[in-house]
Amino acid sequence: MLYIITNLAVLAVLVGVDQLIKVWAVQVLAPVQAMPLIPHVVELRFYLNDGMAFSMLSGKQFFLIVVTSIALLVVAYVLFTRCKNSLLLRSSLLLILSGGIGNLIDRVLNGCVVDYINPLFMNFAVFNFADICVCVGAALLVLYVLLSDSEEKKTNEKDTK
Repeated sequence: MLYIITNLAVLAVLVGVDQLIKVWAVQVLAPVQAMPLIPHVVELRFYLNDGMAFSMLSGKQFFLIVVTSIALLVVAYVLFTRCKNSLLLRSSLLLILSGGIGNLIDRVLNGCVVDYINPLFMNFAVFNFADICVCVGAALLVLYVLLSDSEEKKTNEKDTK
């Protein structure tokens, strides 16, 4: 039970942080459109994205909502039923789920996602905290898979000797 409560608390905090930043972006950043965060490196730029990463599938809100919802249900199922013993897997899924929920809230309520982080040192899409959560979570998931595969190979090698 503590496992479930902890997961829900972490999810609530991460989604809450995402939504609070987006409220700030709408209220403070939208009127000015952009402000420097680290001059010539990163700016805060208000952008409404009606697609997914890099505005792909722009205008396909129903499709994005359905696909995202299904993916998040799968992630939630695995998180709450299958990964109690792995902090790395649990952390990766919590990040993916919280970021996905944060952007899904925007998509359902507003028809678009509020983005606000614009890297100036390279040509890249404007993104947000939820996107960071999803990307870091995905990277941790890849690390988990690689480490699990490596551990499985070591176990198999010991068994064959």
